[in-house]
Amino acid sequence: MATEPIITNERVDDIPVLLAQIQQMGISKLIDKHFPTHGNWQGESLGSVAVIWLTHILSQADHRLNHVQGWACKRLETLKTLMGDSLQELDLTDDRLEAVLRYLNCDENWSVFEEELGSNLLCVYDLIILNLVVNLLPLSSLSSNSRKNGRTGSLK
Repeated sequence: MATEPIITNERVDDIPVLLAQIQQMGISKLIDKHFPTHGNWQGESLGSVAVIWLTHILSQADHRLNHVQGWACKRLETLKTLMGDSLQELDLTDDRLEAVLRYLNCDENWSVFEEELGSNLLCVYDLIILNLVVNLLPLSSLSSNSRKNGRTGSLK
């Protein structure tokens, strides 16, 4: 006898779009690079946890720590698909997010992080500027030419 498959239903909302943009910006890798964690940090990396929390903030317009775990629990399969199968509900507890804040509270690392993030996002092009000279008729000749042609306010 064949067993019936287990079907789960999750709201995806804007999570894939937000995560794709955040991942394209390289925020997770930059956080991991510029904000080293203690050797006892286990589970998802600091950057991955911060990115999921940022996704929650942008998706739900809610920055509170104690709502992230419940939100992630309802969307765990979606988040695992997008972030990797190693993601667990316990990676997003309010205690864990508070630890993220402690690690990110380092001003020296922020300036280097922001500089590298900005260099990934901004492109500067060396454009050749053309000097354009416009020779305008004096206003008196404009009004006299307009009167001769029977037109007002037009240039030929």
